[in-house]
Amino acid sequence: MIDLALLRDNPDLVKRSQQARGESPDTVDDAIEADRARRAAITAFEELRAAQNAHGKTVAAAPKEDKPALVAQAKELSDRVKAAQQAVTVAEEAADAALARIENIVIDGVPAGGEENFVTVRTHGEPASFDFEPLDHLALGEKLGAIDMERGTKVSGSRFYFLTGIGARLEYALMSLALQRAVDAGFIPMIPPTLVRPEVMRGTGFLGQHADEVYKLEADDLYLVGTSEVPLAGYHMGEILDLTAGPKRYAGWSTCYRREAGSYGKDTRGIIRVHQFNKLEMFVYTTPEDAEAEHLRLVALQEQMLQDLGLSYRVIDVAAGDLGSSAARKYDVEAWVPTQGSYRELTSTSNCTTYQARRLDVRHRPAVEGGGAGKTAPVATLNGTLATTRWIVALLETHQRADGSVVIPEVLRPYLGGLEVAEPIA
Repeated sequence: MIDLALLRDNPDLVKRSQQARGESPDTVDDAIEADRARRAAITAFEELRAAQNAHGKTVAAAPKEDKPALVAQAKELSDRVKAAQQAVTVAEEAADAALARIENIVIDGVPAGGEENFVTVRTHGEPASFDFEPLDHLALGEKLGAIDMERGTKVSGSRFYFLTGIGARLEYALMSLALQRAVDAGFIPMIPPTLVRPEVMRGTGFLGQHADEVYKLEADDLYLVGTSEVPLAGYHMGEILDLTAGPKRYAGWSTCYRREAGSYGKDTRGIIRVHQFNKLEMFVYTTPEDAEAEHLRLVALQEQMLQDLGLSYRVIDVAAGDLGSSAARKYDVEAWVPTQGSYRELTSTSNCTTYQARRLDVRHRPAVEGGGAGKTAPVATLNGTLATTRWIVALLETHQRADGSVVIPEVLRPYLGGLEVAEPIA
């Protein structure tokens, strides 16, 4: 949730943020009214409960002949307290629902609008060109014995696949390179659970507008994660962190699951948009003051990876309406895919400010002037991809040769036993 003090004291700022996301400013008025009604209900309940406690002492001290009337009054008070308590429950549920419609406050400078309203921050490298007709990643993957969509569909249905031979090795190489880069940058490697409780999925913001993309195991009341951002955000749930020595940085390697609801007919060929994939995700807990600098640090790590893999890309500042509920700013890095003649997202990096931490109750003790620590305050959380299965698409297409072979980028060769070229299978 957002800071309630901000909502109460600066509703116009919150309205501007909602409007930039394409949401109605009425959501802010509704949330303010629901918050007011909740506080009023709590006050009424507490006053009645105080009166009940005082009346109980009166009954205990009263003469015997006065007790029947006082006991009758106590019964009436008890009924009123129960009704007030129920009113609090109703008001709190209404307030939670209204506040849930208020998404994170976008950072100044984030472009307004929807998916198509992004701003290009920079580009790197020239898009690959060929003196032959290039193959797309699936045709190359089949020639190399790297991707088997047909058997993936046979076993699991549409949008599933097998990575085989050099395809499986390439993914392990990418993930291993990313993990080493993350460790060198001070991240603690993690292999998190991929099933989480509802409060963790809800706390990260994935049960809002993206709820239809999440797989749920109804019998167990657990959710399959679409990114290790979710379990890593829940890792310190309910804790007070010591950030005096700097941010806490984690790198989670996990399998991810997405229903891809609403994407029927889009990217059905190959492994661009699938239900299951692997990903190495960076996740950071830091102070709100350092969050924007940390955001840029994550983007720099991503760009260095793509540069070393010989990929052309652009960095975009994602528009407010395409951020998702948790992010206050998001940068995507999109690599050039030759056969599509367009850039496609390979990484996404979000600054969620204190939005997730407030929902998951992750705090720290800011230093105060003169030394020591003050009262607790929410931390900021950030996340960003450092490698994922989709990268294989850009790698195969960018580094292909006329005979269907693919040159292995030099940085991956140590993870592939020194292999320099992936050759078509007989």
